[in-house]
Amino acid sequence: MSTTNNEQAAPKKRNYTFPIILILLVVGGGWFGISKYIHSLHHEETDDAQVEANISPVIPRISGYVTEVRVKDNQVVKKGDTLLILDDRDMKLKLEQAEAALATSQSNLEAMRANAGAAHANIATTQASVSTIDAQIETAKVNVWRTSEDFKRFENLIKDHSITQQQYEQALAAKQTAEKQLQVLQEQKGQASRQVNAVSSQSNATASQVSVAAAAIKEKQVAVDDAKLNLSYTVVTASSDGKISKVNVREGQFVNAGAALFSIVQGDDVWVVANFKETQVGKIREGQKVIVEVDAFPGHEFEAKVGSFSPATGARFALLPPDNASGNFVKVVQRLPVRIEFTNASDSLIRLLRAGLNVDVDIHLDAVN
Repeated sequence: MSTTNNEQAAPKKRNYTFPIILILLVVGGGWFGISKYIHSLHHEETDDAQVEANISPVIPRISGYVTEVRVKDNQVVKKGDTLLILDDRDMKLKLEQAEAALATSQSNLEAMRANAGAAHANIATTQASVSTIDAQIETAKVNVWRTSEDFKRFENLIKDHSITQQQYEQALAAKQTAEKQLQVLQEQKGQASRQVNAVSSQSNATASQVSVAAAAIKEKQVAVDDAKLNLSYTVVTASSDGKISKVNVREGQFVNAGAALFSIVQGDDVWVVANFKETQVGKIREGQKVIVEVDAFPGHEFEAKVGSFSPATGARFALLPPDNASGNFVKVVQRLPVRIEFTNASDSLIRLLRAGLNVDVDIHLDAVN
């Protein structure tokens, strides 16, 4: 009985494991929180970021059937390389039609110029005939004056019977004949003058037709150039160096003008677009140092800098941008795209980056490149 009481009276040993673990957790949590707080004062981070690159869509300028595809998926191409060829028979026919119309217009212009030359020659001829008639009129006037003077003398002589009646009648006939000849020549001059005016009007009209024919030639030449341009569009070439995406077009397929067939990704120039919350961008400035970690290359840090800021939040460029005035307002934290540019050109892994890869971005607010 006394043995049992002694055992019950012995003090129990205290277990310090839980307090120690609790203290360690509190100290560790506090250290982690303080370090994160201090880190947040000098850094801004986000994992809402991706690698971007210039992507040029391959778009045919004319509609037609594909006769040949000269590229395949992931193929490297150079600027000017032929990607695909469209059926060009319709375009060749249109070019021949335009060239025939141009030749017809050129023939019309030559005919109009010939007519204009003939009209100009007719003006010179009619003007020469007017000059000839003027000379004949002067001669006729002299003849009228001479016959009139003769008639006056014979008229005085017939009164005293110095001449015969026949001589008098001959002088009268000569005077009347000269007057009639002068009248006829004057009428011929008036007719010739009217003819000169008519030929001049015809020449002016022909000259106007020459101008119209020349304008028609320019119009037909534009049609020929347009047909040649459309014919050149049957060969679709690469607009830049890069790598072909998946080719979604086959021979015999009909493609529409303006429809994107596939793309060319320009891999030599890549950058990162990081979408920071609007509460983070207050301290971010252009030129600040950035460390980029790409999920595809874990453990490797890419050196970069802040390049520029988007002029608006990403939501403003959405297909249906939000309009808070149209309904119930719910505040949503917006994100602003920030362009991050790589600075270490000697980093060989940069050329292995592909558009769309996920990255983590850490901006050093106190460091400027």
